[in-house]
Amino acid sequence: MEAEPPRRRPGSGPAGWWRRRSLRFRLTATASAVLALALAASAYVFVGVLGRALAGTIDDEVYQRAREVVALADAGRLGDRIVTTDNTIVQVLDASGRIVNATPGTDRLVPLLGADRRERALRSGRPVFLDGRPYGIPGPLRARVLSADAGRTVIAARSFTEVQGSLTATGHVLIVGTPLLLVLLAAASWLVIGRTLRPIALLRRGAAEISGTARARRLPVPESRDEVHSLATTLNDMLARLEAADARQRALISDASHELRSPLASIRLQLEVALSHPEGQDWRETAEGVLEDTMRLSRLAEDLLALARLDEGRTARREPVDLAALAERAVERHGVTGDIAPGVTVDGDALDLGRVLTNLVANAVRHAASTVVVALRAEPPGAGSPLPGSGTARGRGTAGVAGAGVAVLTVTDDGPGIPAEDRERVFDRFTRLDSARSRDEGGAGLGLAIVRDTVRAHGGTVHLEDAAPGLRAVVRLPLAAPETSR
Repeated sequence: MEAEPPRRRPGSGPAGWWRRRSLRFRLTATASAVLALALAASAYVFVGVLGRALAGTIDDEVYQRAREVVALADAGRLGDRIVTTDNTIVQVLDASGRIVNATPGTDRLVPLLGADRRERALRSGRPVFLDGRPYGIPGPLRARVLSADAGRTVIAARSFTEVQGSLTATGHVLIVGTPLLLVLLAAASWLVIGRTLRPIALLRRGAAEISGTARARRLPVPESRDEVHSLATTLNDMLARLEAADARQRALISDASHELRSPLASIRLQLEVALSHPEGQDWRETAEGVLEDTMRLSRLAEDLLALARLDEGRTARREPVDLAALAERAVERHGVTGDIAPGVTVDGDALDLGRVLTNLVANAVRHAASTVVVALRAEPPGAGSPLPGSGTARGRGTAGVAGAGVAVLTVTDDGPGIPAEDRERVFDRFTRLDSARSRDEGGAGLGLAIVRDTVRAHGGTVHLEDAAPGLRAVVRLPLAAPETSR
């Protein structure tokens, strides 16, 4: 049985090696590679353009000398020897191909180009290269062939060695200078990228130093107004929100523990007294007392679970709810006065909205002197104060629903009321004011907190206002859209 070939580990190839490098290294390497390609392409184009420019200059000069010789030959003023000042070699051939005129030092027996090449050069009208070594001239020549009168042909050529030397020197400079420039730019990129990423490193170190016992610390914010500054600001805002949430959670645990301690201590005391003196104990009275404290614990547990569900942002059921019917049931259950407009429908969860009504009415009944009035009406769009931002409630946008109007629910009592400076604070959890509104049967101080969080989750608002005398709780909820309420 053949052994299976060893499997390649994930991330062991070049791609894995590349991903394991630091961001600074990858950015510098990528920038350097792109720059190297750009420099190589630029050098290639530069040498090509320079070579064509120098060759074009020589071609123009050779062509100019050839035209001058043709003009002299056609005018009959061409001597036996042709003199040039720019080292251009010239041969004049008659119709039979014999050299009749030439510059000094030029071969007067063998033409620079054979008959076939002369014909091709004449037809194309383009300069040609030829080897100058057979004529005692080192290096290549750039030649041009023109025709003159009487079947004569003028061949003009010039050495291309200077151009080759210039191109070779330029190439050497580029070969040496381009890598040096690339190294210099790579080093500059390494430094610039390092300085750019330094605030991120400071953020990482700052985040590593934040622990569970140092929640008040914040990440360093760079002075530059760039993306890193925005990231640090956003992270610090997140830390502030987490710190506030942690503080609320700790306060909730502390307050809940304190509230649980009283009924548990009462139950324990009653049971210990009953067990210590069983012969004289009224067990029915003891059971009633324990049941009362147990019901208090049950209500507290239900309130805490409701707040936990609201804090977690769980989306309540969204269905048409007849708020008028809920208000009628609350009025009947508590025996209070009602002024309820029929047919007021909102979108939401009937159980949660019923809890809102129960908490508000029970709170009003507990503190009223003689009268509690529950009123419900529907306001058309634009009437009254708007809902907050017609934007997003927790887990649900209300912009489209708020356009259908607003349901206004008020619960009014004629009790002692609440000072204006405390009307917002009473919505905080486990908040109870002075003895006028903090009786033992008043609960743990979670009722209004549940009301506020539930109303906000349904896209509405709640506030308290003076009823002169007494207090009025005002709840505003977006009405259900017509197609939803049908």
